[in-house]
Amino acid sequence: MKRKVNVIEDLDGNKIVFIHDIRFKGKRSVDWKDVEAYLRQYVGEIYTIEDTRDMVYIGKDLPDEYAHSKYTKILKGTNAKAKANATQGLPEIIEIAVGKAYKRNFKDKHNKDAKFGWYRYDSRFALPIFGEKGEIERYNVFSVVMVVRHAENGKMYLYDIMDIKKETSTLFQS
Repeated sequence: MKRKVNVIEDLDGNKIVFIHDIRFKGKRSVDWKDVEAYLRQYVGEIYTIEDTRDMVYIGKDLPDEYAHSKYTKILKGTNAKAKANATQGLPEIIEIAVGKAYKRNFKDKHNKDAKFGWYRYDSRFALPIFGEKGEIERYNVFSVVMVVRHAENGKMYLYDIMDIKKETSTLFQS
């Protein structure tokens, strides 16, 4: 599937994934079943976080968790559309992640799929704002926490992205 995505450094040298298309549109709400279907194309892929050289696998549980997690269910408006459209730049969002932090597993239900705990990474992406004539006017930048589970097989799997926040001070003109 063709994606319109590239990675750019801001003035501070921090990387941002620029997604140049809005795939999941709608005035009211996001159709998460479409997002889940889109995510299935990544299952089986492996991406390397540049900062830590950690290999992150995309498991078959990601599409369902990403689209139907407790966090996703509470999202509304801009943040819901941002999470849905972030899927287009998911490989790059993983690759530019920084700030690795460990958290041990506390829930029995994750004893196998996150036996060795959880890792959180910070990442950023930008989505276009279109003008009346369909041209890109500017980009909104979002920060996100990427949640990765460390499974019993020793591999690290992307589990979800959370804590999506629109950065008010970062605005890129087209």
